[in-house]
Amino acid sequence: MGGANNVTEFILLGLTQNPKMQKIFFVLFLLIYLLTLVGNLLIVITIATSQTLSSPMYVFLSCLSFLDSCYSSSIGPKMIIDSLSDRKMISFNACMTQLFVEHLFAGAEIILLIVMAYDRYVAICKPLHYLTIMNSVLLLASWIGGFIHSLVQLLFIVSLPFCGPNVIDHFICDMYPLLELSCTDTCIICILVVANGAVMCPIFFLLLLISYGVIPHSLKTQSLEGQQKALSTCISHITVVVFFFIPCIFMYVMHVCTFPLDKSLTVFYTIITPMLKPLIYTLRNTEMKNVMRKLWNRNVMSSCKVMDVLVKQ
Repeated sequence: MGGANNVTEFILLGLTQNPKMQKIFFVLFLLIYLLTLVGNLLIVITIATSQTLSSPMYVFLSCLSFLDSCYSSSIGPKMIIDSLSDRKMISFNACMTQLFVEHLFAGAEIILLIVMAYDRYVAICKPLHYLTIMNSVLLLASWIGGFIHSLVQLLFIVSLPFCGPNVIDHFICDMYPLLELSCTDTCIICILVVANGAVMCPIFFLLLLISYGVIPHSLKTQSLEGQQKALSTCISHITVVVFFFIPCIFMYVMHVCTFPLDKSLTVFYTIITPMLKPLIYTLRNTEMKNVMRKLWNRNVMSSCKVMDVLVKQ
């Protein structure tokens, strides 16, 4: 890749050129990244080790947390290290790899959010067929969909010539900053990218809201406790969907008008949102909180017993 280009590496300008702000961002984003990994991996471990959290809904939630950990790791470490670097360099191949990986996990997550919305619909509206309909094939579909989306995005970029300059006014390698650096007419590709982001994201977002809007009408025959439990789970899902889709929609729409806040929006949905998702799901899910509490207490008791044995020896 990039063999026919004059550009072999890119310079990332990052979020700011202010040295003091860069140090603040280093501490802030390092803390956020660590919290993201701990929170999401805690959900994965809790669901994997619990016998009561074996329903497809929790399998999907575990996969979502895994995707968030991977997605954050494709952007966070490089961004954190660059916060303390004077020259933020990235090779052409590394840039293409980051572009592919971030779109792989983002695309898979979008499809998985749709699967999770369908999961809630089936669980509430067709409970007798729930275990038959919801299976691992849907997880495979999310990965395949993410891979196809990422591959298409990558093919758009690697087919373009880059003659210079090589300065990217961003903290990651993404479609729009790279299209601006290409030394050829990218009008058609830009239209395809805008159609992919500014059209498909609102459509998926609208379909998700409609699916969650249908669910309350199906709860009228259930008990009050069942209604509250189902609505609590749906509210958690809707909150995550809003946090993920709204910044994406605004970023794609506003970039057409060269709105200057796309960096802030990118930070929100690539760095902040993956950290918030574990909090949203655990704080609103009583069953998750109970299992996490038992897991924590069991580990603490085991650690105390080990310490007692060591002290006695």
